Amino acid sequence: MLYNSLISKNKEQLQQKVEEVVENNRHYAKLGNLASYIPVLTEADPTQVGLSIWTIKGESFNAGAYQTRFTIQSISKIITLILALLDNGRDAVFKKVGMEPSGKSYNAIESINCCNKPFNPMINAGAIAVTSMIKGDSPQIKFARIMNFFKKITKSDNLELDERVYLSEKRTGIRNRTLAYYMKEKNIIEGEVEAALDLYFRQCSILVTAKELASLGAILANDGVDYETKEQIVPAAIVKLVRALMVTCGLYNESGEFAVKVGLPAKSGVGGGMLAIVPGKFGIGTFGPALDANGNSITGLKILENLAQALDLSIL
Repeated sequence: MLYNSLISKNKEQLQQKVEEVVENNRHYAKLGNLASYIPVLTEADPTQVGLSIWTIKGESFNAGAYQTRFTIQSISKIITLILALLDNGRDAVFKKVGMEPSGKSYNAIESINCCNKPFNPMINAGAIAVTSMIKGDSPQIKFARIMNFFKKITKSDNLELDERVYLSEKRTGIRNRTLAYYMKEKNIIEGEVEAALDLYFRQCSILVTAKELASLGAILANDGVDYETKEQIVPAAIVKLVRALMVTCGLYNESGEFAVKVGLPAKSGVGGGMLAIVPGKFGIGTFGPALDANGNSITGLKILENLAQALDLSIL
């Protein structure tokens, strides 16, 4: 791989490549739109673009708005899935949620299959069901566990809830409520529906940076091992399962095209973030709030495509 050559011989060349990729794709932002169904997200600057790479050796390469804070949104589904798997085990989680691509948008009513369970954990219905499985004696304890796990796996103590985005999502989340109450009727949602929804809205409203996403990606690229402390934060078997779901379902009904063009496990969020993983090498975090028609960052997609081609990163 060209990446191996750059990282071993001249780190300045890799830094230059990161900066070049950001600048070459910045203009695509004008082709996208901000996520209007969450009113507060329309306040973002659509021209912002950021990129961060974090290697499993702890080296970081950054460009653009890589330290701008934005809400993690659907990228949080990866982290709560890991926590639910740790709490309940694989069989219990996937008894309630499937593993198949939906071919639908992230919040489609049709995202619950003929077996009366969500197609996968990466769409909203599946993620709400997964969040309802997280253990805790109260909603406050559950969210504290989520936040603490977020901080540990991103290696950042700076994470916090964006209260305005949380309240905006809670106020306008009619489609998510429809999905959740339907799943409650089918015995998929555990506990109170409104409590599960509140927890889901909160997890989506946690503020992160592209650099923190890249750090998370580096741990998942390293089979769940913290690249600094060498602690096994997530069992390797869970990491491999999550990476597989990211390949097949991480970008909703754009997942197949992304797999062909880029060939990396990835997950997007309507806050403008994207996370991609190069197993055994590094994590990538991007930020660009202008979205395409599928709800994926338009600049993030282009950056990852260009980066994968330039450094020969595809794992497929």
